[in-house]
Amino acid sequence: MNKRDFLPFRQIHLDFHTSEAIPGIGADFDPDEFADTLAKAHVNSITIFGRCHHGWIYYPSTKHPERVHPHLETNLVKEQIEACHKRGIRCPIYTTVQWDHYTSRTHPEWLMTDEMGMIQGTPPFEAGFYRWMNVNSPYTDFLKEHVTEMLELFDVDGFFFDIVQPRPSTDPYTQDKMRAAGLDPASASERHAFGIESLHDFKRDMSAFVRNIHPDCSIFYNAGHVGTRQRSVANAYSHWELETLPSGGWGYQHFPVTMRYARNVGGIDVLAQTGKFHTSWGDFHSFKNLAALQYECFRIIAMGAKCMIGDQLPPRGRIEKHVYELIGQVYAEVEEKEPWCQGATPISEIAVMTPEEWQGARATSLPGAIKGVSRVLEEASHQFDIVDSQSDLSGYRVIVLPDQIPVDDDLAAKLDGYVANGGSLIATFESGLSPNKEDFALSCLGVEKASDGPKDQNGNLVRGSNFTRGDYLNYLLPQGEIGAGLPPTEHAMYMRGMDVTAKAVAEILAPLIMPHFDRTWEHFCSHRQTPSSGETGNPAIVRNGNAIYFANPIFSQYHQNAPLWCKRLFLNALEMLLPTPLVSHQGPSTIFTTLNEQATENRWVLHLLHYIPERRGVDFDVIEDVIPLYNVPVSVRVDKQVTSVRSAPNSAAIPFEQNDGSVSFTVPEINGHEMVALAF
Repeated sequence: MNKRDFLPFRQIHLDFHTSEAIPGIGADFDPDEFADTLAKAHVNSITIFGRCHHGWIYYPSTKHPERVHPHLETNLVKEQIEACHKRGIRCPIYTTVQWDHYTSRTHPEWLMTDEMGMIQGTPPFEAGFYRWMNVNSPYTDFLKEHVTEMLELFDVDGFFFDIVQPRPSTDPYTQDKMRAAGLDPASASERHAFGIESLHDFKRDMSAFVRNIHPDCSIFYNAGHVGTRQRSVANAYSHWELETLPSGGWGYQHFPVTMRYARNVGGIDVLAQTGKFHTSWGDFHSFKNLAALQYECFRIIAMGAKCMIGDQLPPRGRIEKHVYELIGQVYAEVEEKEPWCQGATPISEIAVMTPEEWQGARATSLPGAIKGVSRVLEEASHQFDIVDSQSDLSGYRVIVLPDQIPVDDDLAAKLDGYVANGGSLIATFESGLSPNKEDFALSCLGVEKASDGPKDQNGNLVRGSNFTRGDYLNYLLPQGEIGAGLPPTEHAMYMRGMDVTAKAVAEILAPLIMPHFDRTWEHFCSHRQTPSSGETGNPAIVRNGNAIYFANPIFSQYHQNAPLWCKRLFLNALEMLLPTPLVSHQGPSTIFTTLNEQATENRWVLHLLHYIPERRGVDFDVIEDVIPLYNVPVSVRVDKQVTSVRSAPNSAAIPFEQNDGSVSFTVPEINGHEMVALAF
């Protein structure tokens, strides 16, 4: 198995969480209609259901007949696999782990409990199966029996283990295991740590169990998000599968942030899930707008992942042809584009260190700083990866530490050494501080902490907090090269920054200007923040050789309300350190670009996408219209001779010029998604 590039490009995740109160399960299932519909829609892999969140099994189990759906009328798993395999369609099997309604009712002693001893999850008289099963209990014995039976009965391509999320618990099984490990069950921090490590142990054990029976079986454990927590257990996975439905709570920023990290961890292939649903999982008889589904799938392949579209089979088992007419329109285009995506690897020159390593993250709540910096870089078409403290940084030209990256001795040595060897670095706000935040551990920044800054009336530090009326803001005065494109006057920095001084060797690029006073009940002015006093304060932006430091949390601020000047100041700093980026263009900031290398084809492929998500309803962004762009000038920095520039997949030649280390050309049209191949 090629761990880097073994997954098919056009996949379906077919949910089938089906209540026992619904009759006729699978009664209308036709295996030939099912598989032919998939093949006609250009689908080459589909995840089918062995067992669902209701706890029901969808084949005639002999080991657990009591768990077979009471109204199942056909062997859905067997018939789906056989029909799909005849047509060359791959069929991983889904089974649930921590949500299982049947087991929660028949074995409540296997449920997780909170610090008050209460069952975690759905209350008794509330709809839903979201009670948390405990993998530290005998429940895992059942799981292995269930998995073994499926491996014995079916030609299994892989397993998708769903809802595998670390949670602290106070149940007796967990307490016993914690004591055996020398841990204190009464300690919240130790329960939290044990929740993570015990789940990692579960994954390692289950993967070893499966691989002992079926060495080539693909394995993925779904937690709704892939991030820094998974690095230490990457060998339990065959690939990463990024659940990231933009309308289902993840939003349009989740996928690119997660993908830029996951593609560099574990050396394994990456699959990205979106959905056909207008909203999220379980939204029966709904349809995503065609333009949105195109954008989501084309962005997936542009970033080097494989596509998966979520659907849900109706209870009677009749596949919905109109859903697959929609999916087929998109997957036909994906199939046509695949030759320019197969085996492609991203070309990146900037590494952004993620705060997630220290703050944690969930699918619906990534740190604001990582979303802010990602948007700024994407809007400027910079090519970047997201990394953690364990990543190899040597191949990047610039490292960015967004807002809250604590630096211990080991990381300080790594980053200071990187800069000493000619690398460039930008840090903002608290990034570079020691873990105890006493002072800066990163000497290359050329700054020292002057004070902790002001506190609110409750005695809490105000720096980095968003106050609706800008109670504790300060102002920044752009000047010189760092202020290019901005008027040389005060600009509001709504989130209070660090109070720092510059070392003698460093250069102050921009000063802070103080308000007359902070806004409190004792003294305030007008509706919002106090105006500038004109009095110069400590530095706002400092340069020390190849390192530039911003005192304010500009990326958290950009995520909050997107001040253009925060973006411009950062991009000016980046241009000072990286004057010739990999990709630049003269189109609008709504263009999304990626640059990939296909080494076996001896070419680079530039992807340009132009879709604009809009908040047309309260709940989430949508895409309905495609707005084409014409005659967009583009430049790509390249250090070898380009022999041709062609659009793909139509192979139309594009005139180009190559000089001063860059190739320049004009893209005639960007109608949603355009690929340009640079051959060498």
